[in-house]
Amino acid sequence: MFDSPADASERLAATGYLSDDAIATTAYLAGALGKPLLAEGPAGVGKTQLAKAIAEATGARLIRLQCYEGLDEARALYEWNYKKQLLRIQATSADDDIFSAEFLLERPLLKAIRSTDPAVLLIDEMDKADVEVEGLLLELLSDFQVTIPELGTITAVRRPYVILTSNATRELSEALKRRCLYLHIGYPTPERERDIVLAQVPTIRAELAEKLARTVATLRAMELKKAPSVAETVDWARTLVALGRAELEDALDDATVAGTLGVVLKHASDQDRAVKELGLR
Repeated sequence: MFDSPADASERLAATGYLSDDAIATTAYLAGALGKPLLAEGPAGVGKTQLAKAIAEATGARLIRLQCYEGLDEARALYEWNYKKQLLRIQATSADDDIFSAEFLLERPLLKAIRSTDPAVLLIDEMDKADVEVEGLLLELLSDFQVTIPELGTITAVRRPYVILTSNATRELSEALKRRCLYLHIGYPTPERERDIVLAQVPTIRAELAEKLARTVATLRAMELKKAPSVAETVDWARTLVALGRAELEDALDDATVAGTLGVVLKHASDQDRAVKELGLR
């Protein structure tokens, strides 16, 4: 994977992902120690993007399990191809083994375990899944294997690099956390967010990128229903470019801020508060 934290930082930056020391060090250690990485923090701070960047930086295949309420074993791990099994039963004798790998439908977890190529397994928004799903993951996270009653235990041919993300909408179990390296990703400093904007929108002026980052930091300090994400800061920069304002000295004047708040604030009450506190009218 990565040779050192510095190597991780450099290779992630080459993909457009600007890490800080904690991110680069933890990304390196997850590979060096063969441990899953749990990245937790507010929505939109780059947790999912980190997994994508690691996959790109290392040339690994990205396998993603998107978590949601009601996610079960059949969608996360595997299920049997009942239609194919039924056809086999009808076509041959009942002695045929219909519970073999031939009839197995791989879902993301099993696909990652059985992958012979380098793989990054992203278990995204773990906190949205039911608590029972955590129990399903424990064997994989500790031993990099899964057990299928009809087939036995399947051990990883090549250990995937595992990243779990959580927006911390609920507390994850201690058993799951114990198996992982923990990384908290918060909102970046205005300086780092400016650099992120410059990396993602290279046509924007550094002065404007810094002003955007500081304006977003001001917005986040307000009592909002949903604080702007880093991705929305980048979208704001792209909006100014699309409007032809990026090169203007007053690119982020009051009228422009008021007219484009919908890019970063997605609740009417948040926009009203921002307009009032920023003195836009």
